Amino acid sequence: MDVNSVAEDDGSATVRVLSYNVRSMRDDTAALARVIRAGAPDVVLVQEAPRFFRWRKKLARLAAGSGLYVLSGGATAAGPALLCSLRATVERTEDVLLPLTPGLHRRGFATAVLRFGGVRVGFLSCHLSLRDDERLAQSGLLLDRVAAFDTPYAVAGGDINERPDGPAFRRLAGSLQDGWATAPRGSEHTSPATGPRQRIDAVFATPGVEVLGCGVPEDLPGVTAGDLRSATDHLPVLATLRFPATRR
Repeated sequence: MDVNSVAEDDGSATVRVLSYNVRSMRDDTAALARVIRAGAPDVVLVQEAPRFFRWRKKLARLAAGSGLYVLSGGATAAGPALLCSLRATVERTEDVLLPLTPGLHRRGFATAVLRFGGVRVGFLSCHLSLRDDERLAQSGLLLDRVAAFDTPYAVAGGDINERPDGPAFRRLAGSLQDGWATAPRGSEHTSPATGPRQRIDAVFATPGVEVLGCGVPEDLPGVTAGDLRSATDHLPVLATLRFPATRR
């Protein structure tokens, strides 16, 4: 059973984080919003957010339909975005564009530092390259960015475009906790949504974060298997994370 979001008397916070590649909202946007809302996330790490004509309005419509608010990203981060609930107090946001390789799609990170009660957490949404060498380099830049948050805890996730045995994925999992490997809950494979056979989407957390469960959510209230297939071409990853109280 999933753990609900909660702030404890000891100052710790339990937070639900959803990572989801929404394929530029080119599919069934009503089903997409139903899936996100049913997951009851506090933070959504979005990949392939709309980037072109009226992209801000489209992203705002998705957030409103999901009962959330746009935090950062979209075209200004080359696709990744962050949505959040009113439970989060926003300390700062930053959209980061990564070095451009000629002939390849521009990549970026959507980042924010949020507070849940007295706990400060850095969040990063990513969509790494399809090319092996660029993807490996971007995984290193991701770890650098996580370290630069200068927060007690951080969460990074998204479409890694690589399976767990790949070098970029292994680099991330070598420094961060891979949510599914740490505390699997639900299903493992995320792609493609119509017949999932590989795990290329993930949520990672820094040491010290307690991963209570992570995986593709099953039996979301009000969501059918058809909704998951029609919403986009990936399945979502939902992580329930507990952040112990800190003095920072």
